[in-house]
Amino acid sequence: MMVFQLLQGRVWLAFAVGLALSACGSKPGMRAPVEDRPASGAHGVAPARAPAVAPTPASSAATAPVAAAKAVMPDADNAGKPGYYSVKQGDTLIRIGLESGQSHRDIARWNNLDNPNRIEIGQVLRVIPPGAAEDVAVTKPVLTNKLNTTPLASATPAKAASAPTAGAPVPTAVASTPASASPTTEEEMVFLWPSKGEVVAAFDEAKNRKGLDIAGTAGEPVLAAADGKVVYAGSGLRGYGNLVILKHNSTYLTAYAHNQALLVKEEQSVKQGQKIAEMGNTDSDRVKLHFEVRKMGKPVDPVKYLPVR
Repeated sequence: MMVFQLLQGRVWLAFAVGLALSACGSKPGMRAPVEDRPASGAHGVAPARAPAVAPTPASSAATAPVAAAKAVMPDADNAGKPGYYSVKQGDTLIRIGLESGQSHRDIARWNNLDNPNRIEIGQVLRVIPPGAAEDVAVTKPVLTNKLNTTPLASATPAKAASAPTAGAPVPTAVASTPASASPTTEEEMVFLWPSKGEVVAAFDEAKNRKGLDIAGTAGEPVLAAADGKVVYAGSGLRGYGNLVILKHNSTYLTAYAHNQALLVKEEQSVKQGQKIAEMGNTDSDRVKLHFEVRKMGKPVDPVKYLPVR
């Protein structure tokens, strides 16, 4: 009996040892996730690098519009300079020409525009002939300097003024010559009335009336106010209907709007008093001629340039 119990005890001991061994054998299985962590971490390095590389294309994409903008507006550095115009919303090349006192064809040529009907907001356009920007910048100060040098001119002869009195008028005459020269040059342009009708709306800068409205009948002749060249003939300027614009010299333009028929073409030379259109009511609530005089692109009162009637 004791032998049997001894054997049974050994069996239980062997069974317990087996359980312990099996328990120890299960531990390596628990290590699998830990051993896999370095592997998963190694695979995780690639995704970690991807975000670091991703901003590079994004940043290059961000610079693409800037490069494109520079390509579209190569003269952006000239914005605000004399002789240059920055395109605003609603602008057309025809309107820019009228506002700057130039032909829209010349502006297109000076800026190498392949498609004159396509200009971008913010685009900077040259609105004076190439090489003339410096002249424009200098011209205005020169005129003011002439007026400012009048006292200097009189001061020079003042030294000799003590001797003869006759010398006094000399500086006066010299001083008056430059002063009267510029107004005389500007006023040399004499216009004729483009129509014989009654003025129904006068020029008023405060109310944004840029010219005269002259009443008449449909088909009545519209005459060129002075010799010039047709720089525009068409209906592409909103608010003007069928429009003719004449360029008379480097300073003056005249505009004739709301016509029912245009009798001249662009680039055509016309004479003062020549019939260039027939009065109408295009883009207007009544038959009339809207007549503008523009000096360096700025609207001025036509009455100051027309003979009294």
